Amino acid sequence: MTAQPDHTSQNRPVPPMRTLAELREALTTHGFPGDRQQFDTELGAVELDDLTRVREITQAYRHRVQLRCDANATAVIARTTDEVAAELRRKLHEAGAR
Repeated sequence: MTAQPDHTSQNRPVPPMRTLAELREALTTHGFPGDRQQFDTELGAVELDDLTRVREITQAYRHRVQLRCDANATAVIARTTDEVAAELRRKLHEAGAR
């Protein structure tokens, strides 16, 4: 059995995101390409009185920043469709062999 690499040292600290301004800054610095613009577009399309929808949007984009700061999550997101399909085939084959 080979030792697994330690990804914890590659994690970046999660930036503060307590306000919309901090979230926008975090999206600009740590988000996926286009996140900041998409966030502003989605937020601009809802009524500010719709607090449930505003909360859903902000939570979704906060989560995206958190994923980008986690080296393990970033590696999983970066996997190709072919890699995921191969893993699924392998697992299905192993499950059928039991």
